[in-house]
Amino acid sequence: MSAKTTALTVLSAALLVPTMLVAPAHAAPTPPADAKGQPGKAPAPAPPVSMSTVGGSLLGQPGTQVNLLPGAPALPANLTGRSWIVADAESGEVLAAHNAHWRLPPASTMKMLFADTVLPTLPKDQVHKVTDKDMEGVGPGSSLVGVKEDHEYSVHDLWLGVFLRSGNDAVHVLSAMNGGVEKTVKDMQAHAEELQALDTHVVSPDGYDAPEQVSSAYDLTLVARSGLQKQDFREYCGTVSAKFPGLQEPGKPRDHFEIQNTNRLMTGAGGIPPYKGIAGVKNGNTTMAGSTFTGAAQQGDRKLLVTVMNPGAGGANSVYQETAALFDWGFAAAGKVKPVGELVPPKSADTSSHGSPAQSHENDPSAAGKDAGGGAGTALGVAGGALAVLAGGAFVINRRWPRGRRGRGEELI
Repeated sequence: MSAKTTALTVLSAALLVPTMLVAPAHAAPTPPADAKGQPGKAPAPAPPVSMSTVGGSLLGQPGTQVNLLPGAPALPANLTGRSWIVADAESGEVLAAHNAHWRLPPASTMKMLFADTVLPTLPKDQVHKVTDKDMEGVGPGSSLVGVKEDHEYSVHDLWLGVFLRSGNDAVHVLSAMNGGVEKTVKDMQAHAEELQALDTHVVSPDGYDAPEQVSSAYDLTLVARSGLQKQDFREYCGTVSAKFPGLQEPGKPRDHFEIQNTNRLMTGAGGIPPYKGIAGVKNGNTTMAGSTFTGAAQQGDRKLLVTVMNPGAGGANSVYQETAALFDWGFAAAGKVKPVGELVPPKSADTSSHGSPAQSHENDPSAAGKDAGGGAGTALGVAGGALAVLAGGAFVINRRWPRGRRGRGEELI
């Protein structure tokens, strides 16, 4: 398939344009048949041979990076994510990783960066009446919470819509309150750079598929770790269900309807059992990104972050199954592996060099995809809203920065 044909096909799918309205320039070639005469699958793209070394040079190498000590459990078999990472949320040690800096479309996990950037700027009790202009730019086929023009919503309501229903409509209203989408994108990009999330290139605040919008498992984990420092962020990402404002008819009490978190490791939806100790954070799924997920969980005193991007296995549950398997491994392997890298501190906390990006955004912001070579816990009420949250709502990361300063590209072994 030509590059032009691939781009047209992906773009058409992402925009949900009916196929009868968009004809490819050329017919796509049929992949070679397998031994049984069945149509073959197109080969999966390979990771770049050169990736960022932020956090340690091993993290810039393609493939799986892990240093097992005697008695350490083997990594889960049959992992299919194009990129994944397991990290200690407090120390920042990366226990294992696979193509950690591969720049891939992030889908709605980008909303973690949106929230970490904008949450501190808007008082949660501020009320806003939604206008038609606020809703401009919400992409076709977007996930929506049900925000309506000419209705009023508190900032608190809108954040529930962002975290629970991944509502792009709520994102656009909050962006309008923050000075507009263009300003919000610039704010997010600046915050990503402050966090040293240098694989991330922001195009839309909601994670909707857009050319050149990329992040990485490493960056998404950095962002989640930053967000979990904030009480409101922890509250929202740890919420299972809530009441969201509906239509307001004159002279009548306003309707409300229930919304539920789309994080299946939290809710147990889709046949996935709730994961013991889960505390958030955010899932996503788009045509270009496939399934993406960043999760935080605690068992005993150990707090882990896991990010999985674009599993090759089919099914809506694969990203959750692979995340749960990596959580299981991480809790069992803690203290039995040597770290292969670290989650670096923000620039304002430590100005020493921790590695370098593989390339600038301007040179190639969309390296993604190029072929380059636990339980539910106890429900409790949260003041200010009718919420049901997991025990993970009390999940707090006491972030510890490394004592030593690691030089550019030094391996952490």
